[in-house]
Amino acid sequence: MAAMTRRAQWLQFAALPRPKGAHPRAMPTLQRPPSRRLRAVLAAVVALYAGSAAAAGVPALGGIPIDFILFALTLLGVALFHGRTLQIAVTGLVVITLYKIVASPFPEGSGVPGLVAHLGHEWVLVANLLALLTGFALLSRHFEDSKVPAWLPHLLPNDWKGAFVLLVVIFVLSSFLDNIAAALIGGAIAHVVFRQKVHIGYLAAIVAASNAGGSGSVVGDTTTTMMWIDGVSPGGVFEAYVAACLALLVFGIPAAIQQQRYSPVMKDSPVGIEIDWARVGIVLLMLCAAVAVNVYINMRHAELGDRFPFIGAAVWLALLVTVPIRRPAWDQLPGAATGALFLLSLVLAASMMPVKELPPASWQAAFTLGFVSAVFDNIPLTALALHQGGYDWGFVAFAVGFGGSMLWFGSSAGVALTGQFPEGRSVAGWLRHGWHVALAYVVGFMFMLALVGWAPDAPHRAPTPASGSSLQTSTPARG
Repeated sequence: MAAMTRRAQWLQFAALPRPKGAHPRAMPTLQRPPSRRLRAVLAAVVALYAGSAAAAGVPALGGIPIDFILFALTLLGVALFHGRTLQIAVTGLVVITLYKIVASPFPEGSGVPGLVAHLGHEWVLVANLLALLTGFALLSRHFEDSKVPAWLPHLLPNDWKGAFVLLVVIFVLSSFLDNIAAALIGGAIAHVVFRQKVHIGYLAAIVAASNAGGSGSVVGDTTTTMMWIDGVSPGGVFEAYVAACLALLVFGIPAAIQQQRYSPVMKDSPVGIEIDWARVGIVLLMLCAAVAVNVYINMRHAELGDRFPFIGAAVWLALLVTVPIRRPAWDQLPGAATGALFLLSLVLAASMMPVKELPPASWQAAFTLGFVSAVFDNIPLTALALHQGGYDWGFVAFAVGFGGSMLWFGSSAGVALTGQFPEGRSVAGWLRHGWHVALAYVVGFMFMLALVGWAPDAPHRAPTPASGSSLQTSTPARG
């Protein structure tokens, strides 16, 4: 399950709460220039979109739209200077906005009126993300303070298989929960059972597990929910689990061994652990509210999804009605809101990019979408694919859902988790120690291609009159 309308990528989240006195110690990492893998990802973005955007008549430099150049510089700054990510993101948004007002039209029109119309179109996204990120930050603290993570070690195997079992749990949780929530719950458990020392490679695996688990479920990720709303059958999306399950093995086993060597799982729970069942109930209520509202709106009132942030409102309503039972950690809200500002700056900047179409549907194009999703918002990519049609939706679901795991800011789960573990905000460290995630994407995709084969799905909605570049969707057929 994910947000009703759009989910941002390459986000940053403010540091989430820690137990009093705890200070996470991570592997020291040196900030390095972008690796060849990162340059390859950026090259894929340019190759896939520069031509179509330039054809739309926007100003370009060397065939690349200036909008993309400004956005790429923003992302590069985030990758290189992870200690100044908020300032870089806000500055990038301001520069891109001013440039769009003066020289390049917004999707909704030119100048200030175009900006106002664009913000009116994006406000639900902004409100939903703000509510979800701050709400799930407080949920994570409730879960940690419930003492459940400290109670779990006696259920986990004592060797590397314990770390792998935790990744499987995260994978399963994400099939019906928001991937942010699944990653934060997994991070809270890892923080305790690995004695506050979590390997960067294992952080990448937690993110990958939360994204892979949602890739085959129509309530497990924003992109798959979009497909469902647009009329793609749940069975067509479920096919993504062919790749996702193998990917879990490919990245999960090496990551579990990395973690076991770095800081083994606790063999026994501390003596005298008393679980706070009231906090457990609050966590379950918040998660159930989010799932129930998401399913109900999508099945009964899908046309309202872009008009109000229902998911975020449900999470906060559940949180507020339980305040008399257990007080949330309100002192964490300013930091969470600061992190959300960074996130929303990148989301809004991405929404202004002049992407009009994708290359013709093929397995090669779907494969490339996974790498592009590591640096570009996967929501407009999914919308464009749905608009064009001709795709095998299981492949697209896996590509856009899992591909963002290759960089720490490539998915909402990655940014949320690096809020708990700031040492993960290193592109060089993520690529070096999380090498198994990119490998898992390639192996999983190619395995599904060999086993299932590329078979474009039949049109999932009735033809509509031509409407330019408008990306209208219809609700799924109901039986």
